[in-house]
Amino acid sequence: MSIWWSLHLRREAASVPLARRLLLGAMDTAGVDPDISYDLSVALTEACANAVEHGGVGTGVTGGAAGHFRVAVCLDDERCHIEVTDSGPGFPGLRGAKRRRASERDENGRGLCLIEKLADHVHFGNKPGRGGAVVSFDKILKWRADAPLIAS
Repeated sequence: MSIWWSLHLRREAASVPLARRLLLGAMDTAGVDPDISYDLSVALTEACANAVEHGGVGTGVTGGAAGHFRVAVCLDDERCHIEVTDSGPGFPGLRGAKRRRASERDENGRGLCLIEKLADHVHFGNKPGRGGAVVSFDKILKWRADAPLIAS
């Protein structure tokens, strides 16, 4: 079994819960363990919120030249892989140096650390050329006993 999809979303706050609900619905229908689904939905929420806030030219969450971002999801028998890409300036901390970690006193920047804690493998990168951030992560799946879509 393999399920994959890609969403092209407006860079506005209303897109974040839409992406999260689509992911949760697909995982519930497929029979993914609810704890795994929850972890991935929180990680996706953080990645999407980052794309909305920082992912393009404009004023971010409050409006302006909104732009778009993309969410791609691949769900198979073993894992779920998620990638969120935007067209913003990318991660400036990745250019020639390691990304600075947020401290517990920072007001911003903890979402990326949360993604690292919730997923099994995480990669933060920048798109080549015109720029933009790429947040990709995956998690090994566990299935409910009554999972309808898992290979037997």
